[in-house]
Amino acid sequence: MVEVNPKRRPVRGGAPNARRKPGSPQAPQPEEAPKKKDWRQHDARKVSAPSQTRSAVAEKRPRQDTKPARNVNAPRPEPANGVRVSKLLAERGVCSRREADAYIERGWVLVNGVRVTELGTRAAVTDEITLDRAAQASQRGLVTIILHKPVGYVSGQPEPGCIPAVKLILPENQHSAGTAQRFQPGHLRGLAPAGRLDIDSTGLLVLTQDGRVARRLIGEDSDVEKEYLVRVEGTLAADGLALLRHGLSLDGRKLKPAEVEWLNDDQLRFVLKEGRKRQIRRMCELVGLRVVGLKRVRTGRVMLGDLPQGKWRYLREGETF
Repeated sequence: MVEVNPKRRPVRGGAPNARRKPGSPQAPQPEEAPKKKDWRQHDARKVSAPSQTRSAVAEKRPRQDTKPARNVNAPRPEPANGVRVSKLLAERGVCSRREADAYIERGWVLVNGVRVTELGTRAAVTDEITLDRAAQASQRGLVTIILHKPVGYVSGQPEPGCIPAVKLILPENQHSAGTAQRFQPGHLRGLAPAGRLDIDSTGLLVLTQDGRVARRLIGEDSDVEKEYLVRVEGTLAADGLALLRHGLSLDGRKLKPAEVEWLNDDQLRFVLKEGRKRQIRRMCELVGLRVVGLKRVRTGRVMLGDLPQGKWRYLREGETF
């Protein structure tokens, strides 16, 4: 017989499924774990309290004026809604945007008499913008060249197996070199074509260092005429001549009106005010003709004249497009 110690406490947390004898006292239940605090309530108190403190402090703290004293001799600030100075210079035909940026970096641009040197500077469209004398002298040193491009040369970026037309600008290819401006290697720096002429076309190609000339010839608002002599074969559609003059579209865009006339049985004369890619050849294909020869003989008021094929000359003094 086993003796039971009456002072011994019953063991807590007995088996959960243990059966209790009838009439016996209920076994004590295990203590519940303390509830965890809701972190959202804690954070809400933590966040809201400082904001109230800051606002209260801000109300008590006197307002301080941090604006520096105005310098009456300082140039006026540029308008926030103004236009870039380089863009304004290009739109006014003073120089190209690339040239304008170079002039600004050198301090050669003045807005209302104040010199600007920071790229991206803006001005109002009514502001007076001028170039320093150094910039004007630099512009006078820029050259424009007239080249009689042969077949087989590309006018712009070189293509695989093709030679860019600028490679023909050599001292030995200058026409009437003895009576004209002397060639200098620096004249090749930045020299670029102002317009395209297909690899299988010949005639007058303009290359220039002057952004003003480039904008005049190939700018979005350019209306300079280009004249071409075009040899064709095939049968012209009944209304083909009228369509060539006005009514055709390329790449979903209508073409500007053009002057087109027959010179003889197989040659047409075109006068255009735009220069879309392979424009004349594609126009002729739309009316039943195929171009077998194309030569540009005039750009604006500048004529190709008697300039031999493969030769070039400088744009003469007083000669403009």
